[in-house]
Amino acid sequence: MKTSSSGRRATGSAALSLALAACAGSAPGAVAEAPPGVSNVPLRPAVDFAFDSLDDRPVSSEATRGRLTVLVFVTTGSLLAQAQVDFVVAMARNDGDRVNYAIVALEGRENRELVELYRKALSIPFPVAMADAETLAGASGFHDVGVVPVTVLLDRAGRVAWRADGRVAKSDEIRGAMRGL
Repeated sequence: MKTSSSGRRATGSAALSLALAACAGSAPGAVAEAPPGVSNVPLRPAVDFAFDSLDDRPVSSEATRGRLTVLVFVTTGSLLAQAQVDFVVAMARNDGDRVNYAIVALEGRENRELVELYRKALSIPFPVAMADAETLAGASGFHDVGVVPVTVLLDRAGRVAWRADGRVAKSDEIRGAMRGL
């Protein structure tokens, strides 16, 4: 997946973002940017997923249900994704077992060793997994994750409650989204 240094896809994503922003206020059911601490994503059915973990710790809808879950979709070459990982690693140290955290690498299977080096280099203490073909194609319950990083907060039922695409979501913003869930 080709991205620029800002983490955006090189093809038309800026135009799509502008078009979506222009339509947000007028389309029925459109979701406007929510204030911090309030979901900017309408609750949909729970997302069903099972990613190939680099170790024995499962990264799946079944394993994460019952607790808030923060998933960060990354590519190993994105500096924005590395910054996002740093924020969630710090959060995980404070949260212990109260919140699930996982990184999902948007890399082909041939890059598994690279992803393992990424995990070690960034000292990621929680599970790191490889995305499946459906997620890489944007056809999973997480929809398009082509603009990295994508940080997703799942509620206890496994529904996407909050999401940040193509930017670094700081700890206080993620924590604000967690409040009330």
